[in-house]
Amino acid sequence: MEKNNIAAQLLNIGAVQISPQKFFTWTSGLKSPIYCDNRLTMSYPKVRNEIIDAFVYYINQLEEPVDMIAGCATAGIPHAAWVADRLNLPMVYVRSEAKKHGKGNQIEGDLTQGENVIVIEDLISTGKSSIASSEAIRDSGKQVVEVLSIFNYDLQVAKEAFEKKGYRTHSLATYNELIKIMRENNELNTEDYNKLKQWRDQPNMFT
Repeated sequence: MEKNNIAAQLLNIGAVQISPQKFFTWTSGLKSPIYCDNRLTMSYPKVRNEIIDAFVYYINQLEEPVDMIAGCATAGIPHAAWVADRLNLPMVYVRSEAKKHGKGNQIEGDLTQGENVIVIEDLISTGKSSIASSEAIRDSGKQVVEVLSIFNYDLQVAKEAFEKKGYRTHSLATYNELIKIMRENNELNTEDYNKLKQWRDQPNMFT
């Protein structure tokens, strides 16, 4: 499964939108020329299956044993469920924080069913949510084999954050691949292409 194909599919269904002239505003307040909503992939069986195929293929190539799949709430949950089902593995999902009622769980499901866990997230921007989920699993005494995502914004802050915590990551599609595809298809002129690369390297200068 070629990574570029996933990136192209995300563009085709509008899960990824690029706007070099009018930036989007993320929840964090960061101004960005790209907006990614991978929840749309749930509604496209062909794209959804290609994503699951790619995740499963990658997991099957790992040298480390994997005996549980964990989804990050909320957008990572459906993809984690499909992957777990395909691999016939137990699954849990991880909330951004522990519930303030009931049993106060942050991890839902039976974590005792596995030791070596793959964490699945829909996208990685700064890495904070994925790392928080991974830390919750690690704090529970389990091993996080790798953090997988559908898309990665390729921001240096995320790379450094994962390296600092010691988590390996793999993404099916990346910002770099995406803008390369668009440039090759003449969907970006030179000025916009350079602006998109500048944002990747210095995102805070546009805020």
